[in-house]
This record gives sequence, structure tokens and C-alpha cells, in this order.
Amino acid sequence: MIYRTGFTLFILLLLTSNTVFAASPRIDYLLYCSGCHRPTGEGYPPNVPTLHDELGKMLSVQQMRSYLVRVPGSNNAPIDDEALAGVLNWILQEFNADTLPDGFQKLSTEEVGAARPNLLADPNKYRETYWKAYDF
Repeated sequence: MIYRTGFTLFILLLLTSNTVFAASPRIDYLLYCSGCHRPTGEGYPPNVPTLHDELGKMLSVQQMRSYLVRVPGSNNAPIDDEALAGVLNWILQEFNADTLPDGFQKLSTEEVGAARPNLLADPNKYRETYWKAYDF
């Protein structure tokens, strides 16, 4: 009985609280990215690219930093710029740590916020222009 009462009070506290509980970048990835890119970041090539290794290499080209924010999946994720920066940085560190360029700087909330309004209509064309075509 004490357990049930304590649990009920906890739920009531959550429901009436103005506190916002932030998810971790890993949880946000699982909620908003893993449906297409799988929980392990493998994707479904060739239609959904892997998130392993190549993203780190891409960041040696300045334009590819905004690419990561502007692709439709990132751009349209129902999270704010700070959370999106956290997810992208988590992906880069979790799946691409060995391929990040020397002196890599994490994506900032401001950088994400500046790039996000500019959705890429043709991500593949942008990618080919600044990086390279997909290898199928």
C-alpha cells in the first residue's frame, strides 16, 4: 500500500510539475533517428545511408557541417536546436570517432540554429557537389 501511494504521489508530481525532463542525445537518437538508421546507425543502404565512419570524414569540408543539420531527417526532427546539436554530436562521437578530422569542434546550438531553416531540397546533389556521390 505504501508503494502504491508513493508511486501515485510521484505521478501526480510529474503531471503537475512545470519541470521539463530533457532526454539524452542517445535517447533522442533512438526516438527520432533509429527508425530509419537503426539503433546501431547502420541504416538501410542504399536508400538510408549508414551513420558510421564517413560522417567524420565529411567534416573535413566546412559545407558538410551544415549538411548534417539540413538533411530532412535532422531538419524535421521534433526537437529544438540544442537537442539536435546534441544528437548530431553524439552520432559523430559514437559512430565516427576514429574518422573525425584533427581539431574537430562539436556542432554548436547556434550553428544548428543558423543552418536548420535551410532544408536541403536535394541532399544527394548537395552531397555530390561538396563531398562526393554515394558509392552504391
